[in-house]
Amino acid sequence: MVVIDPEEVEFSAIRAQGPGGQNVNKVSCAVHARFDVAASSLPAAVKERLLALRDARITREGVIVLKAQGSRSLEQNRLDALQRLQALVDQAATVPLARRPTRPTRGSQLRRLDGKARSGRVKALRGKVLD
Repeated sequence: MVVIDPEEVEFSAIRAQGPGGQNVNKVSCAVHARFDVAASSLPAAVKERLLALRDARITREGVIVLKAQGSRSLEQNRLDALQRLQALVDQAATVPLARRPTRPTRGSQLRRLDGKARSGRVKALRGKVLD
């Protein structure tokens, strides 16, 4: 398991969106978390898989940008952003299993051919009846 160093994540406080009365207009409690994948201390294989993810939160420059605004507490939003970033890195840290192609068994091939022959015989009986 690869653990992210919180020192490598750049946090900036922003104003949250949505309803909230006057509090939302005067308190910056939402968090933008920016994590530069290339400059991080992650293993090279994890960096590669992270940058290969097709995710809108990853910029062209290889920076992951997360916005956390679920809580009214700045510290809680910071923890939420870190947890979501850790989940993204954990997803990239798991090595995908290589698919090993298999071949159909002899029995499944025979069943398929028997079914085709049966439906062919049924269709042949659908023609005009000749006396």
